[in-house]
Amino acid sequence: MSEFAATLLDWFDRDGRHDLPWQHPRTPYRVWLSEIMLQQTQVQTVIPYYARFLDALPTLPDLAAADTDKVHALWAGLGYYARARNLHKAAQVCVEKHGGDLPRELDELIALPGIGRSTAGAILAQAHGLRFAILDGNVKRTLCRFHGIGGWPGGSAVEKQLWTIAENHLPQARLADYTQAIMDFGATLCTRHDPACVLCPLQQGCVARREGLVEQLPEAKPGKPLPERRTLMLLLRDSRGHVLLARRPSTGVWSGLWSLPEASDHDEARAFVARHAGADFDTPDALPLIEHTFSHYRLHIEPLGWRIADTGTAQHDDLRWQPFDQLADVGLPAPVKKLLGSLTP
Repeated sequence: MSEFAATLLDWFDRDGRHDLPWQHPRTPYRVWLSEIMLQQTQVQTVIPYYARFLDALPTLPDLAAADTDKVHALWAGLGYYARARNLHKAAQVCVEKHGGDLPRELDELIALPGIGRSTAGAILAQAHGLRFAILDGNVKRTLCRFHGIGGWPGGSAVEKQLWTIAENHLPQARLADYTQAIMDFGATLCTRHDPACVLCPLQQGCVARREGLVEQLPEAKPGKPLPERRTLMLLLRDSRGHVLLARRPSTGVWSGLWSLPEASDHDEARAFVARHAGADFDTPDALPLIEHTFSHYRLHIEPLGWRIADTGTAQHDDLRWQPFDQLADVGLPAPVKKLLGSLTP
């Protein structure tokens, strides 16, 4: 066993996290669900969503059989909704092609929607104890600092180098613990900001610490200013406590979720309101502007609201009048959920 792996395992035995819900038991389905939820999301945020999701859909076949709205509703608030769509699709593929279980071969796992090399390695190492490496953001940061590797770790050349290093550090046994250890280490000690170097068990061998590069490594992706986009969201409420929702297109952000109807300009908004609600377009409710930042652009939302006496005419596959007290039954984008949660029916 490399000194790096031995040191991490000793640290994990003393100070690692041993009470995470997906550790007891470490079944393939539970590990997979946790790995997908933990992409772009911190552990403490994930835990209540994970418990709720697992309670509603305790097995892979349960997930495969669930309808899309139920999956979206369980995921709502976690963001990056493509993860939920791919999770659902992958479960259906597993039922169709793999007998209702996740496959144990790396290539077959990577072939499933939403599962890359690192996620596949995490499943195989944690659920089956197989000798596969992972390379999530925490691991990349740890390896870049420990080995003093410059360059953006998302670039192909640097990433290839990191994969080789990650595989060379793998121990021959305790793969599940080692995988959890290196993830925990990056999440709790070798953090992005203010890493706890004085407590680090690897500090003696860390190139970044020795050369004063802790704050510089890993290097950031060469950046560009985020583009700005704008949209109008139309909030139509009736006297019975219903709100008009529109299903998002099957591609793009929030794809497949229910949201407020959108319009690109006031002429389009006026036509929509006239067609579906008959409200006085020129006397909308005053609502606060919303700014929502995605990884690739910043969205400015201008909500316009109206109250109407009776439910309008819209009611088909892509438009529905949803009772306010049943909004939790459908998946809503985070800014829409927050806006609606601030209102009274």
